[in-house]
Amino acid sequence: MRDIASCLGEYAIQVSETTSCSSYSGHACISPTLTPSVQNSVTSLYKITSSTQNHILIKITWSRTHVAQGLTINFGDEPSSSAFKLNMNSRLFRKKKGNKAFDFDDSKIEVFWDLSTANYRTGPEPVDGFYLLIIVDSELGLSLGDMAEEFAAKKLKSGTPNAKLSLISRTEHYSGNTLYSTNARFSDTGVSHEILIRCSGEEEGLRNPVLSVFVDKKKVIRVKRLQWNFRGNQTIFVDGLLVDLLWDVHDWFFNPASGIAVFMFRTRSGLDSRLWLEEKLVKKEQDSVEFSLLIYACKNP
Repeated sequence: MRDIASCLGEYAIQVSETTSCSSYSGHACISPTLTPSVQNSVTSLYKITSSTQNHILIKITWSRTHVAQGLTINFGDEPSSSAFKLNMNSRLFRKKKGNKAFDFDDSKIEVFWDLSTANYRTGPEPVDGFYLLIIVDSELGLSLGDMAEEFAAKKLKSGTPNAKLSLISRTEHYSGNTLYSTNARFSDTGVSHEILIRCSGEEEGLRNPVLSVFVDKKKVIRVKRLQWNFRGNQTIFVDGLLVDLLWDVHDWFFNPASGIAVFMFRTRSGLDSRLWLEEKLVKKEQDSVEFSLLIYACKNP
């Protein structure tokens, strides 16, 4: 008897075997007439496991508005459990480099950061020229930025152990047009993949809208008559993993005041045939290292 993963594989889409993005029509992946949307915030949820098997959830949020750009760090699964916030544009708070120590539950936590030379592209998340380190009970829990390794070598004690780190989920918020581009890794040891979500009409615009999703410039789904197929799911294979791709664009058509669509990529094992809803993510993630990418897309600026 074959396992569930092999059976599902007959109906799932292989990224490596998917036809290239230009094969369905004469249009390229990104139309020159369609301006990419603006990324407003990025939230990454990490699970840290210390050598004593103590588990801590850390949420890192990079955000940007017309007047401010900031960083928020939360510990635990309660929204109000913020350690601190940094507003890089505030006249009252310009401390772009520093450290902070505090207690959380039964753990001692230290945060070190330097954003004074951080470089940003089009999104709120810095790409280089920065570091962010979080020490949990004298173990290195999280290390972000191209300058993190150098700082750790200079400031941390020799032989500082590394706690186990897993990226549980990544949530991105966009506004503007119906073209969304990002990158994601679907496992801790996997490679980064380019993801492009595009909604346009058969002949451009939003008349007879069509939803197309690309992974590494390969088209993995194409949904016609999107105003009637506004919710759905498709299973794809990425890096040998089953990935559930779900979309809900109902509000784009029937609730224009909100106008928010949700796209979700979630890895699962062959034995896990259920599709998990957003409100179940945190509870599930506490006992799992599966990864979820959530994209909230608003057509309004």
